[in-house]
Amino acid sequence: MEAKITSKELIRPSSPTPPHLRTFKLSLLDHLIPAPYAPMILFYPPDCGPHPDKPLRARLDLLKISLSQNLTRFYPLAGKIREDLFIDCDDRGVFYVEANVNVALSQFLAQPDPVLLQRFLPCELVPRKSSEETHTANIQVNVFECGGIAIGICISHKILDGAGLSGFLKEWAVATQGGCGSVAAPRLVAATDLFPADDLWLRDSSLMMWGSVFKVGKSVTKRFVFDGPAIEALKGRGTGQNVKNPTRVEAVSGFLWKCLVAVSQRKNNGLGRPSFLTHLVNFRNRMNPPVLELSLGNLLWIASTKLKTVDSDQSDTLPTLVSELREAISRIDGEFVSRLKWDKDLINGSLKEISDRMGAKGGVDYFGFSSWCKLGYYDVDFGWGKPVWVSSIGSGGSVFMNLVILADTRCGDGIEAWVTLDEQDMALLKVDPEIRSITSLDPNPFVVGNKP
Repeated sequence: MEAKITSKELIRPSSPTPPHLRTFKLSLLDHLIPAPYAPMILFYPPDCGPHPDKPLRARLDLLKISLSQNLTRFYPLAGKIREDLFIDCDDRGVFYVEANVNVALSQFLAQPDPVLLQRFLPCELVPRKSSEETHTANIQVNVFECGGIAIGICISHKILDGAGLSGFLKEWAVATQGGCGSVAAPRLVAATDLFPADDLWLRDSSLMMWGSVFKVGKSVTKRFVFDGPAIEALKGRGTGQNVKNPTRVEAVSGFLWKCLVAVSQRKNNGLGRPSFLTHLVNFRNRMNPPVLELSLGNLLWIASTKLKTVDSDQSDTLPTLVSELREAISRIDGEFVSRLKWDKDLINGSLKEISDRMGAKGGVDYFGFSSWCKLGYYDVDFGWGKPVWVSSIGSGGSVFMNLVILADTRCGDGIEAWVTLDEQDMALLKVDPEIRSITSLDPNPFVVGNKP
């Protein structure tokens, strides 16, 4: 499969950014996440939506026009990050690429390769240039032979987190459906107004912390899909004295943690090791008052918890793991978030705790989780209908972290778990009896979630 580039251009805001908005400061929490991008691809089948006969070229041109309109609202995306402290909103533009793919969408999705998905993205995930030489936002529109479309998104994680990206995409879609007409602008909240920053102390602290969790080896990414009934069964199994009603994310996260612990035991001849888990928490609804509007910047923090060595003959540990996870996430409450605004010791203490646990004598297994669930990516309709698949991408790098990204399936009641592990660990996970009995491995997204 090849995605051949047919055009490259910069899409600028339809109206110039006013001088008083030229400098957009990054927030304190924008320095927490080291990853340059959180890549995402939205796949749309051909001939869908209310106007399937609309010429393809007209659809593509309308995408660019509406993006330009939307950038007047999300103007920092068209600027450049300077000194890791602010964005110079100079209207330089979003890097925008179009490409033709030499297969049909159905052919590619029949057995999607997580690593090949990178070909649908407009830039390298680890830029070789500095942030000042790269674009804040990069978009690639891929057209398959059949007329299906995949939109690859690489927008700096310093300006949009998962919820913020969802808001941007939905507003772009609304503008596209409205043609060239104006779209009423909702309120836009900037994280920098809530968590201002004047220096890079959190960036430096977080880089040290994240550096302690990266591994050297050969990584591989696989996609494990849990359907609705499987998740309901896990929620039942995860119910315990402390958690009577596990959420979908809690049940799946706890189960995967359990399976990953089992992999570690098998790899170490049945000997268990301490296990440490982090989970990124979107705290918009935990703030007082809650942030329900569109937003720029990161409004999230890291929940963390640990598990001591588990005996191989111990009974089902899922309720314990679910309880540990819920307790960790519950600590990111309104009071905690308020303290993040001024308590430097709280922030440094949280990051140091993670670093210290990773450097503990005797070794510890680390697993990082992040959830895209309930962020509404499957509601992004540009007038062609909703996506048939919203995907992450696979990793094949030599420096990586044990990472799990949870995402909704198309029907909404299932979860796709994008798991990146060392090659040897993944080989063991794929044959784990429990995970084989309850998940599908890299299934066709057209089939996932289809109801009879």
